[in-house]
Amino acid sequence: MSEQPLQKKGRLLSLDVFRGITIAGMILVNNPGTWSDIYPPLRHAKWHGCTPTDLIFPFFLFIVGVAITLSLSKRKERGDDQSALIKNIIRRSAILFGLGLILASFPFIRVWDQGFGAAIASIGDTFANIRIPGVLQRIALVYLITAILFLKMSIKNIAYLGGGLLLFYWLIMTLIPVPGVGYANLEPTTNLAAWFDNMILNGHMWSATKVWDPEGLLSTLPAIGTAIIGILTGDWIRRDHEPKTKALWMFFWANILLLAGYVWSGFFPLNKSIWTSSYVLYTGGLALHFLTMCYWIIDVLGYKKWAKSFEVYGMNAITVFFLSGIIGRLMYVIKIPQDGGTSITLKNFLFESIFLPIFDPINASLAWALTYIIIWLGFMWILYSKKIFIKV
Repeated sequence: MSEQPLQKKGRLLSLDVFRGITIAGMILVNNPGTWSDIYPPLRHAKWHGCTPTDLIFPFFLFIVGVAITLSLSKRKERGDDQSALIKNIIRRSAILFGLGLILASFPFIRVWDQGFGAAIASIGDTFANIRIPGVLQRIALVYLITAILFLKMSIKNIAYLGGGLLLFYWLIMTLIPVPGVGYANLEPTTNLAAWFDNMILNGHMWSATKVWDPEGLLSTLPAIGTAIIGILTGDWIRRDHEPKTKALWMFFWANILLLAGYVWSGFFPLNKSIWTSSYVLYTGGLALHFLTMCYWIIDVLGYKKWAKSFEVYGMNAITVFFLSGIIGRLMYVIKIPQDGGTSITLKNFLFESIFLPIFDPINASLAWALTYIIIWLGFMWILYSKKIFIKV
């Protein structure tokens, strides 16, 4: 099949497919049948290291960066009112952040049958202890900052800034003594990022002790670097070069990023929870490899039929991520009465009734997650067929 040049005015289908694959991966790792039986690649690294699951979030932030370039370039070039664009960026970021808070606090009322007063008290308790950072919250902050940077700065200066952020983060994390600890370190509860986040977000973080968070504030700085790699990639894709040339250079830079991240990991280990600079380069290289592969197969060679399901997911990515999270939480709230006056959650009832009788526990857990992905694909296909694309 002959090469097909990318239509500059059209959508980049490979990016939609990549986004869909990434969101499907998020749903897969977030919704096992049981958290006690999961294949190791579907778990995050305990601390230092990088599993396939640890690739999903940086892949999405990389995609955010590419999309920023593709969506804002024309408006920037034709001189659209920047204040209006920035207001829209702020609005979208606020909505994303709000959706993240809803996910963190859902269900708001955990006391269903003890009267209005208890319900109000439950709401107050929920918001008094709500986790403020989160996946959507980090996406919101990274999008807000990088989109405004793209409008205000040249591509070259954005690249310099991204490199500077990664160096700055490496230096402060490895050289600055942590107050109350007395030395710089990269341990879970005593590193500088944990101290900084605890100082600002005390009581509103992820860990059981609420003293650190994998989506904390300080580690959002290098996460901006992940999106900047995407911005630079998007700028390259828009240039007037032959598709083969674009793909070859994307492949080259993907390997450079991978090598740089691997070498840097000897001094600053790969770590998703504190989003180390080496992790940014390493996962950015892998993301660029994956996009290059999708770009070559889909947009250049024109093999598209296999990717339809992922395109469907990618066109309503935030919608399916949010709704699948809400329903996943709701299934833990709804209780099914059992003999002897006991009850079981709807999630456990379905899992134990349908999947465990067929598979051994670890495969039953995987089968649940895959079934959950397929069910949501059906809902998203309905939206896709009706051309309903919910944009945040």
